[in-house]
Amino acid sequence: MTEMRTEILVVGGGLGGVAAALTAARLGRTVVLTEATDWLGGQLTAQAVPPDEHPWIEGSACPPGYAELRRRVRDYYRRNYPLRPDAAQDPLLDPGLGVVSRMCHEPRVAVAVIEEMLAPWRSSGAITVLTGYEPVAAHTDGDRIEAVSLADRHDGREVTVHASYVADATELGDLLELADVEHVIGAEGRDETGEPHAPETADPLDQQAVSWCFALDYRPGEDHVIERPASYDHWRTTVAPFWPGPQLSFTDVVPITLQQRTWPLMGADRDAGEHFDLWQFRRILAREKFATGAFASDLTVANWPQIDYWEAPLLGVDTAARQAALVASRELSLSFLHWLQTEASRPDGGTGWPGLRLRPDITGTADGLAKTPYIRESRRIKAEFTVLEQHVGVQARPQGSGSEVFHDSVGLGSYRIDLHPSTGGRTYIDIESYPFQIPLGALIPVRVDNLLPANKNIGTTHITNGCYRLHPAEWAIGEAVGALAGFCLDRALPPRKVRSDQAQLADYQQLLSDTLGIRLAWPEEIRSRPHHY
Repeated sequence: MTEMRTEILVVGGGLGGVAAALTAARLGRTVVLTEATDWLGGQLTAQAVPPDEHPWIEGSACPPGYAELRRRVRDYYRRNYPLRPDAAQDPLLDPGLGVVSRMCHEPRVAVAVIEEMLAPWRSSGAITVLTGYEPVAAHTDGDRIEAVSLADRHDGREVTVHASYVADATELGDLLELADVEHVIGAEGRDETGEPHAPETADPLDQQAVSWCFALDYRPGEDHVIERPASYDHWRTTVAPFWPGPQLSFTDVVPITLQQRTWPLMGADRDAGEHFDLWQFRRILAREKFATGAFASDLTVANWPQIDYWEAPLLGVDTAARQAALVASRELSLSFLHWLQTEASRPDGGTGWPGLRLRPDITGTADGLAKTPYIRESRRIKAEFTVLEQHVGVQARPQGSGSEVFHDSVGLGSYRIDLHPSTGGRTYIDIESYPFQIPLGALIPVRVDNLLPANKNIGTTHITNGCYRLHPAEWAIGEAVGALAGFCLDRALPPRKVRSDQAQLADYQQLLSDTLGIRLAWPEEIRSRPHHY
């Protein structure tokens, strides 16, 4: 077994993990960053989810490292793609014109940009990156994690990394279970949290749906129909308790109002005020932005309501059950694609779009599906402070009050409380929230001294995870964690002491704001404005 030593170990190479590693390195610390797949970037890359962002993302409220990432993505397209002159000169270039974001782009471009951002730190030795490694054991001594063992997914060889601080940036909060860190899964009960939209009592197996995304282009006149999936008939006839019809259908419900709606696949004219179609929803390359003839088709990512897998949870079950759920999620995605290609009704009265083509080169896989499923909900630490709906939800706050002001703010985020259908059979919970702060107390476990959460595993609830789980907030959490670990090493203090000591907290917040350029408070006129899509 190989042994390594570093000051900070970051397990999980998603946006939070990358942000934590970069921030710690910029503060002079050595970092080992590990990732289970061969792509850094998590939900933005390996899960193939274009960024979900807030209306103020182009301004000073954007986490500084995330702003750099976005600038570099735009520059990558300008350097390497045949953009139309007006698109190339647009400071707010949006390569995909997707509905979900002000800048939708291909996942592999984000991979390349993240590698650019890490390159000087890797060459200097400040950051060591281990891809293809997943954690298999945590070695603890009392209230500390001394080391984490990770296994190479290809040959099983193990490496044990010893570190002063460990950040759990995995997608499911894997270290919380491996190190016996106090945590929760699933839905807390209203009887415990008082949250208006929580179920009456806790249900650990009530977890948000996962989605196995895939990339497509469209080649009219060609036949790219995939093999009929084994579970196709199941999904073709299954009617979810929260939907008006079968899973394989264009008809579902509007998440906010729960009114029935029917999607068009293509052809909606947004400029004419028509509701957008599925194709535009998460489009990552729009031909109109590029030189005529450069691309035969747009590119889009299917992260659509029809591929939300809600039948079984990933957490709180054994390995076999989790694996079965992952297989079923893949089958659902492929079943929906096969239905689109063969049976879906077209506006001209025909059926099927056989020209829909999987693009495995876009997702970096052999089959065209993303490397990993889109994970919306993780294990979450039992924290010194837990963010509740009453802190950020519009309906749960006094009218016009804005979000709770946290004295220990370490960053900002904004998104609606957006929960997809759950494994508990509940429908969407999609309600207004105010732009919010990230409190330091939500990053500190109740017991363990040197583990910090850097993904969707912070001290939120099942409800508030719905607004803290998106791309910019995850990056902001990672920045705060990387800075906190560096600050604690400098001063030989545990994180909880930083929060409990007013002078230390002030110095840490000054490091965040003055040295790193991280905004800690929303302008009052924004804080009190509900987030709208």
